Amino acid sequence: MKNISVRSVRLDRLSGTPVVTLREDDLPRRQFEIFIGGPEAASIKSALDGETTPRPLTHDLYVHTIERLGMEIVRVVLTHVTDGTYFADIILRTIDGEVVISSRPSDALAIALRATCPIYASDDLLEMVGEVQEDEPVNNEAEIIDEFRDFIENISPEDFGE
Repeated sequence: MKNISVRSVRLDRLSGTPVVTLREDDLPRRQFEIFIGGPEAASIKSALDGETTPRPLTHDLYVHTIERLGMEIVRVVLTHVTDGTYFADIILRTIDGEVVISSRPSDALAIALRATCPIYASDDLLEMVGEVQEDEPVNNEAEIIDEFRDFIENISPEDFGE
């Protein structure tokens, strides 16, 4: 198993379907994408952005319920893919030991981000779908703005030639 992180949530250019991009934390930093539903994409994006709502949403409710029942969300594992469908497990710690709950990856990711627990991908899954990214493109809007701001602040008339 390898630690992975959610890199981005966006709409696929061709289909308009939400897609989540995941990347291995350590080298070789394999990356893969999973198409997900709209509500789950919004929930993952909300958690990534640190947004809060006046009332708990579905994934917030799940995390709060588990915690109130005295359990802990230990980790999430993306386990495998079969016929294009991805599978995940949410691992809970109870007074009797660990319990594994089967889940859609999109729900598992939204829950993991709220519970701030580690996210893993199985070695087999990474071998099957992970792709090493040679040159990592800038996908983060804030990074693009920061790079542009640095460019503007450091530009001089000499940069334009005659």
